[in-house]
Amino acid sequence: MHGIRRCVIAAILILAGITAARAQDYPTHPVRLISDSAPGSAIDVAMRIIADGLSRVWGQQAVLVNQPGAGGAIAARAAASAAPDGYTLGMMALSAFVALPGAADNLPIEVPRDFVVVGPLGGAPLFITAAKWLGVKTLPDLIALAKKRPGELAYGANGRGRLTNLTGELLQAKAGIKLLMVPYSGGTTQVLNDMMGGRIALTFDSYSGIAGAVEAGNVHPLAVAAPKRVALFPDLPTAAETLPGFEAGGWQVLLAPLGTPDAIVAKANADLNKAISEPDIIARLGRLGREAHPMSPQETEAFIEAEQQKWAPILKQLAPVK
Repeated sequence: MHGIRRCVIAAILILAGITAARAQDYPTHPVRLISDSAPGSAIDVAMRIIADGLSRVWGQQAVLVNQPGAGGAIAARAAASAAPDGYTLGMMALSAFVALPGAADNLPIEVPRDFVVVGPLGGAPLFITAAKWLGVKTLPDLIALAKKRPGELAYGANGRGRLTNLTGELLQAKAGIKLLMVPYSGGTTQVLNDMMGGRIALTFDSYSGIAGAVEAGNVHPLAVAAPKRVALFPDLPTAAETLPGFEAGGWQVLLAPLGTPDAIVAKANADLNKAISEPDIIARLGRLGREAHPMSPQETEAFIEAEQQKWAPILKQLAPVK
């Protein structure tokens, strides 16, 4: 009996050694990165920058595959059902983790139940931005005006329960104001057109979404919902300077299918952190108003769970009454 046990233990150690050795060589051929972003979108541009960095670190091509739709559910399903060998990974956004229950069959994603977390892909804070015709220049000005006109000032959102909607709800809760949410299927471009047309007062989006309108002087950023002031706009206050604790931003993470060996996950995490730390990658992401900070899989998982807990009360308010 003892001999059999020793043989089993030896076999396990041999297999572990083989897996570790394979992980050191990983990857030996191209890696598919399934993204829930739409081709050509601001997020897609950022994910392709990171994929380029990974390709250089790996010496193998990181092939980005766009599978948008259903709030990330389509991409999540494709990534989760892939072979757990490290050669198909998922680039999933906040909207797949922070979602109204029932919005899609397999959302919101829960980790570690649904995926193995690899690491961070960074993100961008949202800017609270007002139409020029509204005549406000600061967040306190906006709050004062909204209190005089409860329920009259409209903001554009890219869907109920999405981050833009959650940010609007958070602003109302923290500032004690009432706004009107107008859903848009055409994204920020359509919202900005209606802002310039005098129909929408506010938008909440990352800088890449509003850059053209800001540079043209058609809209006015009031505050950035980041922990600290951003390098692109050092004179622009954070929302938290007026409303303590107010933070809102989009983010993406890299995930692997359940069953992916720990050694492969560790190697992918180390390579990802190296890629996002390269000066040219930092600069290219910075021009999009994005930052990516290296984290371990455990730190990334804790970040995801903290974000889910932060938005849970707002999602509960938005959930339909049964």
